[in-house]
Amino acid sequence: MEPLRLSKRMAELGLCSRREADDYIARGWVKVDGVVVSELGSKVLPSQRIELMRQATARQAARVTILLNKPVGYVSGQAEKGYKPAASLVTQETHFNGDRSNIAFDPAHLRELAPAGRLDIDSVGLLVLTQDGRVAKRLIGEHSTVEKEYLVRVQGRLSEQGLRLLNHGLSLDGEALQPARVWWQNQDQLRFILQEGKKRQIRRMCELVGLRVVGLKRVRIGRVMLGDLPQGQWRYLREDEQF
Repeated sequence: MEPLRLSKRMAELGLCSRREADDYIARGWVKVDGVVVSELGSKVLPSQRIELMRQATARQAARVTILLNKPVGYVSGQAEKGYKPAASLVTQETHFNGDRSNIAFDPAHLRELAPAGRLDIDSVGLLVLTQDGRVAKRLIGEHSTVEKEYLVRVQGRLSEQGLRLLNHGLSLDGEALQPARVWWQNQDQLRFILQEGKKRQIRRMCELVGLRVVGLKRVRIGRVMLGDLPQGQWRYLREDEQF
């Protein structure tokens, strides 16, 4: 067995993100086989036992994940081309009054808040913003299999063969897409369930079969539903919710 960087192994085990791992290691908050390791770049064998010390677990417990119903006109990440980032909507005034998390809003919850996945500027619906590297890894990590569900309003004619291709058989950027689940929700709206998230994937898939997307809304990520969260408002992920 080849040794791995400690931070990479911690991320593989789902203990935290690699960036968080480096921070915890530098602070002396990580033990390997019961011994504190504080040197960045340290390597471990897959068989060695890694544990986070109390200070690290306390910091993780304080990190929050936010569910936002993003409107059109906001970008998922950093501000660009004059458009505001979705995170700018997270204020005390836009906090959903139906939030059942029992977490009180704290401006500290806005620090290091990053999107765990994209939702393009013309799309609406569920966007996850998190301080927790474990959540980000689960949703957008290289081996993530978390489903994302969308309602997609389209214009154009879709043949039976076109519908079959939406489910499986299309390629983007020179790569075959993973199988999806796509079916008619009503006469002008399709429901998509995907496990991958290439840039503007659904819009590009629809173009390949002769459709134009005129509305796109993400309604579910994993086991977490958008539900009755109003557009432009947000709530905390509850302790009893998991993606």
